[in-house]
Parts: sequence; structure tokens; C-alpha cells
Amino acid sequence: MYFSGNQTDDHVLLASLKDDSRREAAFSQLVRKYQERLYWHIRRLVIEHEDTNDILQNVFIKVWKNIQDFRGDAHLYTWLYRIATNETLTWMEQKKKRTAISLSDNENIFSNRLIAQQNYDPNKIEWKLQQAIHTLPEKQAVVFNLRYYDEMPYEEMSVVLGTSVGALKASYHHAVKKVEGYLKNN
Repeated sequence: MYFSGNQTDDHVLLASLKDDSRREAAFSQLVRKYQERLYWHIRRLVIEHEDTNDILQNVFIKVWKNIQDFRGDAHLYTWLYRIATNETLTWMEQKKKRTAISLSDNENIFSNRLIAQQNYDPNKIEWKLQQAIHTLPEKQAVVFNLRYYDEMPYEEMSVVLGTSVGALKASYHHAVKKVEGYLKNN
């Protein structure tokens, strides 16, 4: 399911984004192209639709403000994922600070949010998997989601997360072991 976007299309899109006369139309095209992928990347980490939409809006505001400075050293989708990941992690940190909750309380709050979701069925493996993922430290959860759901290669994750490929492989391995342990015990 790995999605890298069409590089030729992205080059044309970038050129249009940097041209003031075509910028708004190009930005609308960028949003249409990447909105759903970014939405689900964020949603798997924060669970609630409203929170996801708020973060996604912040992502696109940052993209709008900073697109002129994008040098193209990385692929456009990689840059977008990096912004989305950073915005999500920042939001999660701020939420923890605002609520000043312990890790076990955080897991309980997550479980309550998950249970409140429409179509929640505790017997379905995908719900159990979500619960397992949310017991992971935040950065391990991000690595797990990018690799498991988005099937992103480690090299791309390295650019998105600013971490070495070796560290990402180790993090994913530890995350998988923790998720497996959770699923076996629950």
C-alpha cells in the first residue's frame, strides 16, 4: 500500500505552487491528492476525527506557508508526511501537558476514545490491534504505523522521522514484539 505519489506530477505541482498565478489552484490539487493519506496517518495516532481534522488543517497551513522554501531534497510526499508526523507528535505532547496525565491514565483515555468510536467491536482484531499500538511509546507507534499500514520503506521513514534506518528497524522490531505480546495477553 506504499504510496509515493507520481514524481513527475509532483514536479509539475511544485512548479505551479511556486508560481503566484497558479498557486491557489495547485494547492487545491495538492490537498486533493494527499489529504486522505495524511488524514489516516494522523487518525491512527490520535483516534478522534475532530482532532485529526484539526491537525490536518494545521499541516496544510504549514505547507501553504512553507512551500516556497521547499527545496526538493526529498520527495513531496515525504516532506508532507514529515510535517504531518511532527504536527501530530506536537499535538500529542501538548495534550499530555494540558491534561497532566500518567501513562496508565493515557491508556485508559485512549481505550475510552476507541470504545466510543462508531462501529467499535472489541472482538475484531483490528480494534485489538489499535489498542495494542496505543500502548507503544509515541515514536514507536509512528514507526509501526508507517511501516505496517503505509508500508513505507525504511529509507523514506528515515527522511520523514530524521532517524537512521538501523534505529528504525530496531524500533519497528521492538514495536512488533510489544504488539504481539499485547495481542497474546488480551
